[in-house]
Amino acid sequence: MDLKAVRLRWRSRNAAFNSITPCFAVADIGATILWYQEKLGFRSDPFPESEPYVFAILSLDHVEIMLQRVEGYEKPDLYARRSGGVWDAYIRIKDVAELYEAVKDEVTIIKPLQKQPYGAWEFEVKDPNGYVLVFSGVS
Repeated sequence: MDLKAVRLRWRSRNAAFNSITPCFAVADIGATILWYQEKLGFRSDPFPESEPYVFAILSLDHVEIMLQRVEGYEKPDLYARRSGGVWDAYIRIKDVAELYEAVKDEVTIIKPLQKQPYGAWEFEVKDPNGYVLVFSGVS
């Protein structure tokens, strides 16, 4: 089936894509929840209601990150395998400079806030599991 046929099929059903949510494998959901709450202000909805959790949804405004427990999981460090780094989530926010100032001394900064050639201001953070979050916006 060609691309045009796929598009027509979706349109005929009134389907619409609404969002995409990264899903991170982690060994310790409770510790990950705590980091995202304390460092970035995320809320959490873990399952089951008490530890050990097997799943959680982290949310802040319109951003969600899902966590799945994988016993003993250690994320491979792929960052250096690409000259621009390897990202796990790209998060667009309203005032990226304000967030940067609020978190720069609290989290592991991989790249400080800087204006990119394509006009966006970005900075990169590594979470405690090794996932790289890029925060992007205007200042």
